Amino acid sequence: MFDALRNDIHTAKERDPAARSILEILLTYPGFHALRFHRIAHWLYEKDLKFIARLISHLSRFLTGVEIHPGAKIGKGFFIDHGMGVVIGETSEIDDNVTLYQGVTLGGTGKEKGKRHPTIGDNVVIGVGATILGAITVSDNAIVGGGAVVVNPVSANSTVVGIPGRVVKREGKRVSTIDLHHEHLPDPVAETFNSLHRRIDKLEHLVEEMKKNEP
Repeated sequence: MFDALRNDIHTAKERDPAARSILEILLTYPGFHALRFHRIAHWLYEKDLKFIARLISHLSRFLTGVEIHPGAKIGKGFFIDHGMGVVIGETSEIDDNVTLYQGVTLGGTGKEKGKRHPTIGDNVVIGVGATILGAITVSDNAIVGGGAVVVNPVSANSTVVGIPGRVVKREGKRVSTIDLHHEHLPDPVAETFNSLHRRIDKLEHLVEEMKKNEP
């Protein structure tokens, strides 16, 4: 228990350049407080004391603005920066050295039973307001950009941005086209612009034809 506490304090101090002292972290960091509440709630949840675990989780949400279901599994070196609006679902699994920023959601896609929330690998960074939905895996060392909506698995060492999320960089190299291994949904904004562009081209062609036929 004390080793986990020391590790959580060290992580916050290492990950946030604004952290000036251990006392400041202990007293003023809602992400740290939410994680400490969760460590206790998860232990109770594993002991089948689920009602008490949920009460602690609910109290934590009220005090910190961070909602972590006590069933979620969270590894070492986890850090929530700022924290307000973070939601982590029951069957989420978070490995070591993961960083979440405010407004991140690790959610489900429906009312299905069993595994229905994301699995997050080691050293993943998830940006402000990003949403990751379903029983998908975001693999080691991935970066999810702020505001992205991710509904398909993300390979290791990749960067994902946009709505719907698409891979723009893998293994340090830029991906020039939509990665069909990870994104099968159409981009409605791009489709709209492409349609408008085609119509403008057609109208310009008709205008040129009319000018040619003028007496």
